[in-house]
Amino acid sequence: MSDRNTFSELPAAREGADRPLPRAVVMELIMKKFEQLPDTDKKFYSYGPVYLGINAAFSGLIANSFFRRLLHVSQALLTSSLPMAILPFLTTVALYNGVVSQPLLSGDLNCPTCVVVRGGLVGSLAGGLYPILLALPVNAALAARYNTSPMPEKGTALRFWSQVSQPVLKRMGFVLILQAVFGIYLSSRHYGIYNKMLQLPSPDSEVLMD
Repeated sequence: MSDRNTFSELPAAREGADRPLPRAVVMELIMKKFEQLPDTDKKFYSYGPVYLGINAAFSGLIANSFFRRLLHVSQALLTSSLPMAILPFLTTVALYNGVVSQPLLSGDLNCPTCVVVRGGLVGSLAGGLYPILLALPVNAALAARYNTSPMPEKGTALRFWSQVSQPVLKRMGFVLILQAVFGIYLSSRHYGIYNKMLQLPSPDSEVLMD
């Protein structure tokens, strides 16, 4: 099943054979309708992913704190905290824009269930799980460098780090759920704004159909 929106034909196209509108025309029509939205809707649509990214940054800082305590790392607090905040923020914002925001505005996504699922996955994976996976090697390297905790013997590394990660994953369970819920909420709001946009009259008198 295609996610592409179906647009009514342009007057020039109606005179010829039936054919879908070019992608560039579809995007232009959508952007014209987007500009007709109230400022509050446009700002929420544009800056919503930033809020999800900020939550991801906090997730990274929390995961970093948990691993530092488990591995007894007290050194390089700023050095480890900066990437744990910046990388999850940038990754989450970019991924959400890439799989939700931009596909909606380009006419490639017209399935409410798909939008919500994508938003929830971005929230839980990029905004929740990724910071945990990122914090582990960062703090493992610090623990090995400053010799704050015993390192695993050769051949037991996978089991060792799995055991170290288990309590962090348990403690971060609520954060993962919260991020998934926020991603679902954000994507559902974005689809609602998108649907509202489709109902607006086109300045060129073309009609945008579901």
